Amino acid sequence: MPVSSALNHKARGYSLAQAYWLAQASDLAYKDRPTIEKQARSWGFDRVRHHETRFTPPFPVQDTQAYTMASDDMIITAFRGTEPAEIRDWLSDAETPPWPGPAETGYVHYGFGEALASIYPEIEDAVREFRTNGQTLWFTGHSLGGALAMLAGARLYLEDPKLLADGVYTYGQPRTCDRLLAAAYNKGFKQRMFRFVNNNDIVPQLPPEPAYTHVDALRYIDSGGKVHETVSFFDGMTDRAKGLTADAFAPAGAGVRDHFMRNYIAALEKNLG
Repeated sequence: MPVSSALNHKARGYSLAQAYWLAQASDLAYKDRPTIEKQARSWGFDRVRHHETRFTPPFPVQDTQAYTMASDDMIITAFRGTEPAEIRDWLSDAETPPWPGPAETGYVHYGFGEALASIYPEIEDAVREFRTNGQTLWFTGHSLGGALAMLAGARLYLEDPKLLADGVYTYGQPRTCDRLLAAAYNKGFKQRMFRFVNNNDIVPQLPPEPAYTHVDALRYIDSGGKVHETVSFFDGMTDRAKGLTADAFAPAGAGVRDHFMRNYIAALEKNLG
């Protein structure tokens, strides 16, 4: 089916159309404030809040940014990500101490914990301020932004179950938490969390196992751009080999190429076309 020219504010549940539009919202998080506000209005959202914190060294991510937009039917919070070259070193560092998980449930990577804590109060305030009409609530993000979207949804729910998000869609999300938090999250967000991984995208392979793990539910984009709701280990390995290049972190390598947000958007659009 063709991509709708308008985001459906009354959407419920999982759909590829919703995945496409939340991918667009994730991509918008990389833009400046005027661009975000203009696009939000064109999508039918009349309220926007920006969330931003600047860090100083030695924190490896220099700032954390997100925005929340609301209409009378829908609220979306989208988190900005970062580039693979910037995220590689600190995600690969297994010596980084863990950060307590939301509501003291398990633990998360220190960088994710500190980044979310820096803007979470503003996000919670915006959600509570905007949610006056029983609007659906969605979190989304790409790369680092995907980890923060997942954790923001987890914290809202675990601290106040009435604020369970209707959906969390992430793209190229790294491993974010330990198995204890993942189990609690998978239980609370069954049929609400959808984690898209594009073929050989290197970021979802970090940080290293077994300290950190992924949450459900995977949506795998194969080397031909088709989205799969299920994929066996063998089929996944075989397909990744098709798109593999020698150096995953090289600028033109498969690991970096497959991480670009524009490639996620193109694949989702292809599945709708």
